[in-house]
Amino acid sequence: MLKVIRNLSSLPSTTRMPLKFAANVSMIFTEHKDLLERYNAAKQAGFQGVECIYPYDVPTDKLAAHREELGIEQTLLNSYRGDPQKGELGFAAIPGKEKEFQDSLDVSIKYCKALKCKRLHVMAGLMPSHEGNQRTELLQKMEDTFVKNLKDAVPKLQKEGILALIEPINTVSIPAYFLSTLDQATRIMSRVGHENLKLQFDFFHIQMMHGNLTKNFEKHLPHVGYIQVSQPPHRGQPDSDGEIDYSYIFSMIERTGYDGWIGAEYLPTGTSADSLKWYEKFKS
Repeated sequence: MLKVIRNLSSLPSTTRMPLKFAANVSMIFTEHKDLLERYNAAKQAGFQGVECIYPYDVPTDKLAAHREELGIEQTLLNSYRGDPQKGELGFAAIPGKEKEFQDSLDVSIKYCKALKCKRLHVMAGLMPSHEGNQRTELLQKMEDTFVKNLKDAVPKLQKEGILALIEPINTVSIPAYFLSTLDQATRIMSRVGHENLKLQFDFFHIQMMHGNLTKNFEKHLPHVGYIQVSQPPHRGQPDSDGEIDYSYIFSMIERTGYDGWIGAEYLPTGTSADSLKWYEKFKS
């Protein structure tokens, strides 16, 4: 259970919670083509947790046995995306794709259980191109579909001990992704109305869409179930050149009492090994 303090201004300056970082092995350690070798590299670099965007090309038994042998925690998976050649990026908000969503959820649950992963990012999917009134109607229809699918999926995930997460993704990186703002995410969580649905707060995406990181984080902290970090605008490691002062951000997170995982979901600006100086500085 995450423990958080809602009002940062009420905290004494000495209040701290140790930070726990997980390496995203879909984006870091890509010098290794084999996913299992990336797990090895993360462990050797000192990470106690890993997240993975799409592990679905590796058989569950092989991946689970390797994770168990390493003694590293699987902190997060993305739900099965579908066929990237068809432009699929999840199905949860796609009208008429309810069967595909259910089938993809079953696959995702299978991997979560095998890897003992307790968090699943439920991918909403991509919007088709529409303009004017058609776009407004489509947005509402997609939100209704997303809410209905989540109402079915979230209790099912809870029974398996898996927290459901939704994540606003900025419209520069993925222009057509359905869920892009904090207001959308908050409204959808409110409509679903279930304790097992939380917000995946990615500082990269929130900076790109909203800015005002301190106030936005404080405002949404009661709903945050997972954090991710990288450096805008190019998604490099936290201490690369960019818009966010992560010394301040990590100190702020510590003071909130957040005791969950922080996923390092970034594209190294050089080698993966060279990109880890920030981790050596901020790891607990």
